[in-house]
Amino acid sequence: MTTLSAALMLFLIMDSIGNVPVFLALLKTLTPARRRVVLARELLIALAVLFAFLFGGAYILAALQLKQESVSIAGGIILFLIGLRMIFPTPEGIFGEVPDGEPFIVPMAIPSIAGPSTMAALMLLTNRHPDRSVDWSIALLIAWLASAVVLFSATALYRILGVRALSAIERLMGMLLVALSVQMFLDGLAVYLRPA
Repeated sequence: MTTLSAALMLFLIMDSIGNVPVFLALLKTLTPARRRVVLARELLIALAVLFAFLFGGAYILAALQLKQESVSIAGGIILFLIGLRMIFPTPEGIFGEVPDGEPFIVPMAIPSIAGPSTMAALMLLTNRHPDRSVDWSIALLIAWLASAVVLFSATALYRILGVRALSAIERLMGMLLVALSVQMFLDGLAVYLRPA
């Protein structure tokens, strides 16, 4: 997997376009200046959590005695389910109901930006190719920056595109994520079935 394809995969998993309506609903009671501060804070918290999983994921896998193929298969299943929820959304959104008040860490930083599937994908990347930590760091930064641009443009995107267009884009991203998840699942299965 190239750095760019890893960045695209992480960006799709973060689902920043799908999170636009959720984030607008969470931040609607705040002033525009405070909204930007909260969004920046949540994005930085999410980035810190994701980097922790990027560099600490291998140790977690080793402690749990998990093999690469099992993580690949499990990651493919998780991404598949999230992709399906993006294609066929529920009224509560991908991550369920959102509490009132100013968000702090939950649900914006975790699980909206730094969700379990993003963490699992980072652990999978480092487990597959531990020598490419710099590539995965660059991919994570690219995906995070792209998500930050989308989320900081949330109000404008919502006004320009509207609910229907954002929903259509989210479903298209869900289809891409489903395709990526199937490939991840098949890669893990191929390694598992390969004769020793």
